[in-house]
Amino acid sequence: MTDRATPNLPARDFGATAAFYAKLGFQEDYRSQAWMILSRSTVTLEFFPYPDLDPYQSSFGSCLRLDDLGAIMAQVEASGVPDARQGIPRYHPAAPDPSGLTIAYLVDPDGTLLRLIQND
Repeated sequence: MTDRATPNLPARDFGATAAFYAKLGFQEDYRSQAWMILSRSTVTLEFFPYPDLDPYQSSFGSCLRLDDLGAIMAQVEASGVPDARQGIPRYHPAAPDPSGLTIAYLVDPDGTLLRLIQND
């Protein structure tokens, strides 16, 4: 198996989190009362319960480096997540970054910021 890392992110409600990410093409691989694992192709996200999290005060985040940023962005747009600069959830479309990378931003219902980065 290749070395890899999986972000550990908060979820106020596993059911709501799984439903949100399902619209983005993630499937539930594992769930107990204490942990949930979702995957989409080679991307894996792991969640721990945080029922008292205030999503507007969340500082959780992760970068997802993707071979096909366009594919996940099409699912984000089709899912009904608003293209907005405020509110939760929301996304910002993919755009060239001063770093030379193409990056989109997605904030999930728990306030977690996912930077969606196109692999070169």
